[in-house]
Amino acid sequence: MSLEAVNVHPLSGYSFIERESQPEEDNSVTARLKRLEDQYAESGIRRSVEAIMLVNVHDFPHVLVLQVANAFYKLPGGYLDPVESDSSGLITRLNEQLGVPFTPSLIHAGGDWKVGDLLGTWWRPNYDTFYYPYIPAHISQPKECKKLYLVELPPNKTFAVPVNMKLHAIPVYEFYDNAARYGPQFAGIPYILSKYGIYHQLPAETEAHGGKR
Repeated sequence: MSLEAVNVHPLSGYSFIERESQPEEDNSVTARLKRLEDQYAESGIRRSVEAIMLVNVHDFPHVLVLQVANAFYKLPGGYLDPVESDSSGLITRLNEQLGVPFTPSLIHAGGDWKVGDLLGTWWRPNYDTFYYPYIPAHISQPKECKKLYLVELPPNKTFAVPVNMKLHAIPVYEFYDNAARYGPQFAGIPYILSKYGIYHQLPAETEAHGGKR
């Protein structure tokens, strides 16, 4: 049985520039959970979407991951407005986080995200920090639904990275069985990507750079 194909291009084809700082909306975990509670009271379950974007480094797939303030890692994406669809909302969040601000010479550099397969769904049952890849049996009203989508990139693209963040290309094998460092959602990435042929059909090109940007 053949594996599904996905286009993964060399990291050397991408450019990285800086853009304005994007401070976190909440200055503490307590504030973040309080905002979640307020949003749930106002509009019901919160929906969020995140992107798994792959690049090729040394003939192995790497995932583009944001690091905030030299501390925690997160996938690009964010919360959706109640009226936004998953696809259009994710593109909007990606443009807000990593898109190039309007510049005539770079006008198309940030607008070519291609939202692909839904790879996984995580649920936040309560007003706390725990997500599960299912709704626990005793929970009738989860507080948040987070979906992970594969976002395919073109061969060449410019990313504008906020000055208070770093964009890393982390090899998929770093996440495997490594929930202690990256958390359970990242640790699950090798599993949800195993349906694709990315480990066997990458182009045989030699990368000049390492895995970080």
